[in-house]
Amino acid sequence: MITVPRGLILVLAALFSTYHVVLAFYSLDVARAPEPVLQAVLLYVVATIMSLWPTSPARMSLWQGFFNVAVCIAIPLLVGSQLDWSVSDNGYATWYVAAVGTLMTITATRRRATLAWVGSAFLVAHTLVSANAGALASMGVIGSVVWVAIAVMLSRALAKAGRDARQYGLAEREATEWQAAQEAHLYERQVRLAQTIRLAAPMLRRITDSAGVLSNADRLECRYLEAAIRDEIRGRRLLNDAVRREVMSARRRGAIVTLLDEGGIDDLTGAALEVVLNTLADAMAGTTAATIIARTAADDAGTAVTVVGLSGPDPRLSALGQESPDEEVDLWLEIPRATPELRRATRRH
Repeated sequence: MITVPRGLILVLAALFSTYHVVLAFYSLDVARAPEPVLQAVLLYVVATIMSLWPTSPARMSLWQGFFNVAVCIAIPLLVGSQLDWSVSDNGYATWYVAAVGTLMTITATRRRATLAWVGSAFLVAHTLVSANAGALASMGVIGSVVWVAIAVMLSRALAKAGRDARQYGLAEREATEWQAAQEAHLYERQVRLAQTIRLAAPMLRRITDSAGVLSNADRLECRYLEAAIRDEIRGRRLLNDAVRREVMSARRRGAIVTLLDEGGIDDLTGAALEVVLNTLADAMAGTTAATIIARTAADDAGTAVTVVGLSGPDPRLSALGQESPDEEVDLWLEIPRATPELRRATRRH
C-alpha cells in the first residue's frame, strides 16, 4: 500500500496556511483599523500551529476542535468589521474565507468532522448576513465548504480503509495460525502412526504367521504393546527412547505405569526437553514401586514433570496384626524445567 509521510503533509499544510497570513498582511491597507486584522492573524497562526503540531495524535483532541471553531467564528467577525460591504470586491482583504476553510479542512482531516461543519456553517451564515448570497461564490466560501466536504469524505474513507486493513491482517494471521496448527496436527499424527507401526508390526506379523494362535507369553506381550500404544497417545512429549525402555521394563516386572501429558512441557524443546525426559527415565529405573505415575505439571512454572511411585502395604505388618495404609509412597520426584543446575534441585522421598 502506498503511504504519504506525515511530515510532508504537515509541511504542505503549513505552507498553505502561511500563504493566507501573507495575504492578510498584504491587505492591511484596505482595513480601516489594522488592530482587529492583526488579532485575527494571531488567532489563526496559534490555531494552525496547534493543529499541525508534529507530535499530536491523529485524532484531534476535543478541546482543540472547539478552539478551532471559536477561532473560525472570531476571525470573520474581526476582519469583517473592517471591510466595506457596500463594494462588490474587497480583494485580498477577504483572505479570512480561505483561512477559515483551511483550518476547518485540517480539523476535518484530524477526524473532527462535526466541528468542521459547525465552523463552515458559521462562515456561510456570516457571509449571507454581511454581504449576500452572490458573495458565497465571489468570496470563495463555496470553495472552502467544498474543501471541508472533501476532507470529511477522505478522512472517513481512509479510516474505513485502515479498519479493513487491520481486519484483513487479523484474518490473515488467523488463517496462518490455523494452517500451522493443521500442519502440526498432521505431523503429530504421522509421528504417532509411525511409532505405532514400529511397535506393533512385529507382533502383527507373528499373529499372522501363527494364524491367531498365541501362547500366554505372546498374549502378555500384546498387552504390553497395547499399553505402549496408549502411552504414545496419552504420554505424547513425555516419551523418548530412554523413557519407553524404562516403562516397558517396569511393566515387565509387574508394575503399573501411567503417563499423562497435559501440555505442561509443550514449550520445552531440544536439550531442555531431553534433560527432563532423561531424568524421568533415571527415576523410573531407580524405583521398585508397584505403581508409577508421571504427569506434566501444567500449573507449576518451576516444575516440568511430577513422578509418584506407590507400593503396596508391607505384608510383615499385617502378619503382626498392625494396621498399614493401603499404599505407601515409594517415590516422589519433581523434575524442574530443565537445566543441569536445576536437575540437582529435584526432591526424592
